[in-house]
Amino acid sequence: MASDWLGSLVSLNCGPTLGVYQGEVSSVDQSSQTISLRQPFHNGVKCPVPEVTFSAIDIKELKILDIRNGNVRINPSPAAKGSTVPVAVPKGDPRSVEKLNSPQQCSKSYGERHLDALGQPKGFRRRHNSWSSTSRGANQATPKKNGVKNGQMKNRDDECFGDGMDDGLDTDFDFEGNLALFDKAAVFSEIDTTERRSGARSRGTPQDQTPTRYRHDENILEGKPVVYRQIVVPQPGPKEYCTDSGLVVPSISYELHKRLLSAAERYGLTLERRLEMTGVCASQMTLTLLGGPNRFTPKNLHQRPTVALLCGPHVQGAQGISCGRHLANHEVEVILFLPNFVKLLDSVTSELTLFIKTGGKQVSSIKDLPDTPVDLIINCLDCHENTFLMDQPWYRAAAEWANQNRAPVLSLDPPVSGQGHAVEAKWSLSLCLPLPLAEGAGRVYLCDIGIPRQVFQEVGIKYHSPFGCKFVIPLHSA
Repeated sequence: MASDWLGSLVSLNCGPTLGVYQGEVSSVDQSSQTISLRQPFHNGVKCPVPEVTFSAIDIKELKILDIRNGNVRINPSPAAKGSTVPVAVPKGDPRSVEKLNSPQQCSKSYGERHLDALGQPKGFRRRHNSWSSTSRGANQATPKKNGVKNGQMKNRDDECFGDGMDDGLDTDFDFEGNLALFDKAAVFSEIDTTERRSGARSRGTPQDQTPTRYRHDENILEGKPVVYRQIVVPQPGPKEYCTDSGLVVPSISYELHKRLLSAAERYGLTLERRLEMTGVCASQMTLTLLGGPNRFTPKNLHQRPTVALLCGPHVQGAQGISCGRHLANHEVEVILFLPNFVKLLDSVTSELTLFIKTGGKQVSSIKDLPDTPVDLIINCLDCHENTFLMDQPWYRAAAEWANQNRAPVLSLDPPVSGQGHAVEAKWSLSLCLPLPLAEGAGRVYLCDIGIPRQVFQEVGIKYHSPFGCKFVIPLHSA
């Protein structure tokens, strides 16, 4: 009877310690109660020895794998109950039969790893380095290299990296399936509930507020509450503005504005120094509007921007000429319009003399202004004191040219809203504190001309600088 089992394919379950062995029965000894398997597989991996012998005491379950007509019939041991189940497999492939009962998905215990380490130390290392055999198909040849044939190169790769153990490593790990088993919402909810019960929050985060995200230019530690109304004037104007950081900047009347400039002049901030500071701030704002560093590079010298500067015979005109001089020094093509007058202010004459030395163009007739649109128009036609200039022919002609040129307009130190604006502006630049400007003034900017804090206090203004690290800041209607 023992000889009837010879040549049969069997599967031996030897428990969790020894694992599952499969192979062809080579001998059965009834007296010693042992069975031997030829070309055995241990837990789906081919054993390095040609034959393994088992004692009946170690066998927990025995399954007979009999190949007949391309079907495998699994005959359970006498201790197990059930019917024979036919499973279709490729004919004559013992490894396919072995894969049916291979427990590859189960992790090995410590005893199994110890047995593997004793029985196949080299094979274990080669198995973890056999990526080349796994990544390529069984019949796929290695590409040619340095004139060596594919077959020879493949043999070398298999000899170096593979040992015939890669057949059971074809199943890919299901990352998506395992990730779906992890319910992140439930885990975080459980953590949050645990922290609330214990009265602790991770990293010291308060329980009743979300951590604040700060910008790179914000101060995280605040020593005291921020006061947003740091400028208080004796007579608030009809308008209030605020900076990007939320500081309130009230408008002042022209009378208070004039008193402030007069007090600063008494302490040494003369008209010439004020003109220079205004020209620097206005030119810096203009360079930014023209494109800043993206426009003013050595590669763009052939695309010099053109600015038309419209000035009147007053202090506001002198401020515009000072701005034009700095722009011309920065490779901007400046065309200055200033009508001919018999007598000009000394400040206007001094600024005009310096401007001519820059090589900028000066015209006194509207006909000499460009017919095509320019990059920017700086409007310095209006005056705070003399409103009759708007009736002059040169003023009306210059305002009409500006409105028809279709270029954006920057108004420098425009008057209060009651006087009106003949030229519609996109931006307006005010000095030290803004005047209540009309809607036609566009977006309002403010520049620092260097008036000390105690000079503000002398005229009744409680002042803290809203400029921060800049000399020109934008204002928003509060």
